[in-house]
Amino acid sequence: TGFTALIGLASAFSGRGEALQPEAIDAVALKSFFTGQALTAGSSGWLAERYVQEQDRLDGMINYESVLLGLNAGGQLREKLTLVYPREGIVTADYPLMLLNPAQRTAYQTVVDYLRQPDIQRRIMEQTLRRPAVAAVPPDGRFPDRLLVEAPFPGNRDVIDRLLFAYLDEQRRPGHALFVLDVSGSMKGEGIEQLKTALLNLAGADQSLSGRFARFRGRERITFLPFSSNVLPAQNFQVGDTATEGSDMRAIRQAVTALQVGGKTALFSALQRAYEIGGQAQVTEPNRYYSIVLMSDGQSNQGLSEAEFLQWHRNLPASTQNIRVFPVLFAEADDASMKRLAEATGGRVFDGRSESLSQVFKAIRGYQ
Repeated sequence: TGFTALIGLASAFSGRGEALQPEAIDAVALKSFFTGQALTAGSSGWLAERYVQEQDRLDGMINYESVLLGLNAGGQLREKLTLVYPREGIVTADYPLMLLNPAQRTAYQTVVDYLRQPDIQRRIMEQTLRRPAVAAVPPDGRFPDRLLVEAPFPGNRDVIDRLLFAYLDEQRRPGHALFVLDVSGSMKGEGIEQLKTALLNLAGADQSLSGRFARFRGRERITFLPFSSNVLPAQNFQVGDTATEGSDMRAIRQAVTALQVGGKTALFSALQRAYEIGGQAQVTEPNRYYSIVLMSDGQSNQGLSEAEFLQWHRNLPASTQNIRVFPVLFAEADDASMKRLAEATGGRVFDGRSESLSQVFKAIRGYQ
């Protein structure tokens, strides 16, 4: 959703009716537009859920047409959304059903023919608010009756890369990502190695396409806050140079490789310290997008309790309360406690036990 929105915005600001070219990208207009961004997400569904929960604070959202229509029909909005279709063009998310194994063509064609039947298309439209894929089934009255112009898509990867990296490094609101890292004794072995690998990948070690987009971004502030029996000193980094071998990324990697394990788990005391750091930073840099990633493999057994932390959190200034926590479950982490924490802070739980921590940390970057 975000990628297609960026293409649409850049095309509209270019003032041209043709596929976007590098010289037509209006960086000033894009940066000005994104100053109003108050929430980002790696999931269209989660974004819609948070909009419902925070509709008094948020005044708009870019999302799929089906999601927006669903919110209007869901009865949870105090004021229905007005859908805006840019006259310069929209991007259709058609997600084609593709045949991967030619030997299964008969079965594939059977499924396609079934899904394209008018009565099935009508049911899909009625139940999911997605537009029919066949001309025999016209959109019903819930869909605006207007001409939709398809925005020309950039014709080469260089334009797309330039647009995306400019957005991440120059145009979006810069972030301040705080990583609260469990280095207690139980993390010894595979736990600390997985954690180090995940963080090293964000600092440039992952050279894959997805790794390039997930790494720490230009203008971003990074804070590492390790904890065990006590909360250890915070380590702060300002990313200016995103090159893998640049001094900024090297400094982050050096800090990661130096992490040592031992001791108990003062989880909520560490989280309290992260909020204190974030709140202090908001005073001098209120326009950054703040988030906290909490990674632990166990239950808190030292320092503040969960109840004490949540009571303290409720008394924070509203701007600091809006800093979301994204807990990552690992090993024997307390699922119920982490879920309550995510709900209380407007964050989301990620499961580092069903896939690698590297994949989880990549996914979280979409929320920072």
